[in-house]
Amino acid sequence: MPYHWSRSETPTGPQVELHLWPYRSLPRRGFVWVISLTAGALALPLLAVLGNRVLWGLLPFALAVIWALWFAIQRSYDSAATHEHLILTRDSLTVTRQDPGHEDRIWQTNPYWARSNLRGSGPVEHYLTLTDGKREIELGAFLSPEERQDLRRQLDRELAAMRQTE
Repeated sequence: MPYHWSRSETPTGPQVELHLWPYRSLPRRGFVWVISLTAGALALPLLAVLGNRVLWGLLPFALAVIWALWFAIQRSYDSAATHEHLILTRDSLTVTRQDPGHEDRIWQTNPYWARSNLRGSGPVEHYLTLTDGKREIELGAFLSPEERQDLRRQLDRELAAMRQTE
């Protein structure tokens, strides 16, 4: 799961933290392998024209393919810098969303009024939101529908447990 719950005890009472991040199936080590294998696969046909003027006609296209693949995967890694951080205490619920190139967006409310909602339709399947009656925010848009369903169950459990500690 691309999220992690942690619990701690503070002087004011229990605190629950949730960290969410986008899942990336290709680790950095795999990135090196993909680029290497692509370069090797593109070099094989070029061996047939080695020493021929045709090589200079094909080489720019092979290099362009490797550069485009490198650029696309790097953009994917850059978008993985998106994180959401939720801090839940008896007195407050704070959600911070960090997007690359944007200022942090912070939403704060009283956990007593906070409710989660899972809509069947919306911008994504099983659209997960948090609301306090005044404002509604999206949570975990980069998660899969099944992960959002699991997250909602866990979030509701944590909110109920925090309300009982009062």
